[in-house]
Amino acid sequence: MPIYKAPLEDVNFLLNDVFQIDRYDNLPGLSDASADVREAILGEAAKLSEEVLQPLNRVGDIEGCVRHDDNSVTTPKGFKEAFKQVAEGGWLGLSAPTEYGGQGLPITLSQVVTEFQSAANMAFSMYGGLTMGATAALIVHGKPEQKAIFVPKMVAGQWTGTMNLTEPQCGTDLGLLRTKAAKQADGSYKITGTKIFISAGEHDLAENIIHLVLARIEGAPAGIKGVSLFVVPKILVNADGSLGARNGVSCGSIEHKMGIHGNSTCVMNYDGAIGWLIGEENRGMQGMFVMMNEARLGVAVQGLAQSEVAYQNAVAYARDRLQGRALSGPQAPDKPADPIIVHPDVRRTLLTIRAFNEAARAMVVWTSLKSDVAHRSNDPKDRQAADDHMGLMTPVMKGVLTDVGFSNAVLAQQMYGGHGYIAENGMEQFVRDARIAMIYEGANGIQALDLVGRKLPRDGGRAVMAFFGEVAAYAKDLGADEAMKPFVTPLSTALGHLQQATTWLMQNAFAKPDNAGAAATDYMQLFGLVTFAYMWAKMAKVAQDKIAAGGATPYLSTKLVTGRFFMERMLPETALHLARIQTGSATTMELAAEAF
Repeated sequence: MPIYKAPLEDVNFLLNDVFQIDRYDNLPGLSDASADVREAILGEAAKLSEEVLQPLNRVGDIEGCVRHDDNSVTTPKGFKEAFKQVAEGGWLGLSAPTEYGGQGLPITLSQVVTEFQSAANMAFSMYGGLTMGATAALIVHGKPEQKAIFVPKMVAGQWTGTMNLTEPQCGTDLGLLRTKAAKQADGSYKITGTKIFISAGEHDLAENIIHLVLARIEGAPAGIKGVSLFVVPKILVNADGSLGARNGVSCGSIEHKMGIHGNSTCVMNYDGAIGWLIGEENRGMQGMFVMMNEARLGVAVQGLAQSEVAYQNAVAYARDRLQGRALSGPQAPDKPADPIIVHPDVRRTLLTIRAFNEAARAMVVWTSLKSDVAHRSNDPKDRQAADDHMGLMTPVMKGVLTDVGFSNAVLAQQMYGGHGYIAENGMEQFVRDARIAMIYEGANGIQALDLVGRKLPRDGGRAVMAFFGEVAAYAKDLGADEAMKPFVTPLSTALGHLQQATTWLMQNAFAKPDNAGAAATDYMQLFGLVTFAYMWAKMAKVAQDKIAAGGATPYLSTKLVTGRFFMERMLPETALHLARIQTGSATTMELAAEAF
């Protein structure tokens, strides 16, 4: 059976030593997250994930969700009790504002907890993740009465939330949606239409489900400029806050899908359902983007999480599985064969996964801290810089962490050979579950286009230039440090490749937009590699300093070896991405559609 152990030592190294989270204790909420508080919270989060959620992962995969004749849905055995435990423990509202019943703690802690829960049980964690994304949209764009009615119950886990965007004829291009909203005399709207692929659309975990729905008000402009956002509860709420009549929204069916079987992915039918406008008419994407950006970061963490849990199981198997002898001679002469971890290619595979996991986790913590600054700082310049960082890094994180996370799940499955293809070992579930993260919340090709087409030129390139400046300054400051050369020299080379790619796009994409489209995915992956290299350089410097101060530990020594592996064996791929980018789009676009 699969195993999972929350990476507490790595998380604490990042929080305490690399990013020194206590430096931010002047921000609201972070002053309440002292080292002992963080240790207690993360320890309990690890325990919950390992002991409650992880054992239900295979149960959820096997049983799935069941829709009944009355359109109700039941979740797999144990999910309801586990969700109650998560809600009562305050985990959903860990970083939610205290005025709505949340604990107001750092977003950074919430993202760490998200990794633990997603690694333990990705399908289950989505119920809470979507709920908190919906509350974020309501808090930013909802009317005061909407916030008062819905947000506290959602933070408490009594009610859950969803996002309803996709329709059979439209996914990325939401301007094509057909769901209609007819305004009523009392100011409410009647919503009519069908939404598909709605995660957690119907279930038995909470007494009410609050749907955020994109629809077009009658007479609204065509395209995306005529889309509005509505809050549509499954059960209507009375003036005193109690639950009233059932609304005209129901689950038409559950999608039969590749993975995340424990999450109810529904076709939702809106038949004159009563809803209320969030924000302004025809400005629905503003509110939905709040939820989508929250969700994209959560999905990025899912990519890391599946890579981590798959890695842990692959390592355990590689240590135990006896097969062949080491090329350098028997390593376990008392046994009929050596464990496969002695083989260089097995180690290459495991180190490839591990090097990604640790760099990706650092990137998540780094960016989460920027989110805390963007939401909580009183300094406009700090908020702007943090917001620039978030905008730039969101498509990189969503695209790269989920692309590589899936690839790593496949690599980890490969360690098992044929046993990885057998369901009882759990590896094929990690592969199937990880696959969706590359698709939902904006397919990764769209993330790449967003990075190249929107985020790079935004505000005159202010965000990307700040990133270049920060990395270059770090490399320059440590250029004379002999011990850091194995990290700084490759980092500088990779940064040069990214800068060359950026310059090439500036010179070639405006006159011929297909050049940007053809280069986008390679540029996103190149950007991710450079960011990982920066994270590794920062981690290596701290590890070296701690060792020099007499704090040598196996963890720190392993950290440095893993970092050097990344720099030597993985980072050189930046040259490949640059070469591809500079070929342009000629051969990509030359063939007629009929030739494919």
